[in-house]
Amino acid sequence: MNFILLVFTWALNLSSLQLTVLSTESAAGKTGSPAVVEWLTEQDHDFGAIHKGRPVRFAFQFKNTTPEPIVLETVRTSCGCTAAEWPEAPIGPGETGEINIEYDAYMGGAFRKKIRVFFAQQKKPEILWITGEAE
Repeated sequence: MNFILLVFTWALNLSSLQLTVLSTESAAGKTGSPAVVEWLTEQDHDFGAIHKGRPVRFAFQFKNTTPEPIVLETVRTSCGCTAAEWPEAPIGPGETGEINIEYDAYMGGAFRKKIRVFFAQQKKPEILWITGEAE
């Protein structure tokens, strides 16, 4: 009888531990770091039909939604055909900024390029996309 009680207690503790671990992992996955900006433009811009060898530009605009200044650390593009310019100075609470993207199609056909935006106050990058078709 004591053996059965011991096994039952052990199983109960184990399942309680598993639930605690799962809920902690779930909460960590959901909270992360909150977004520090609100995008004032779409985050997925479609250039439509463009001409090869003629660069096109788009300005992604954002607003600081925090009570503190934010710093845009870097912007990483997925290839050499995409260039980015961004503000180096801190952006104050409620102020806006923009990331200028230039895409130069060297080859024809459809394209979809990923742009990762890293803010100092945010662990995960913001993701932007540009798409279109070069003729």
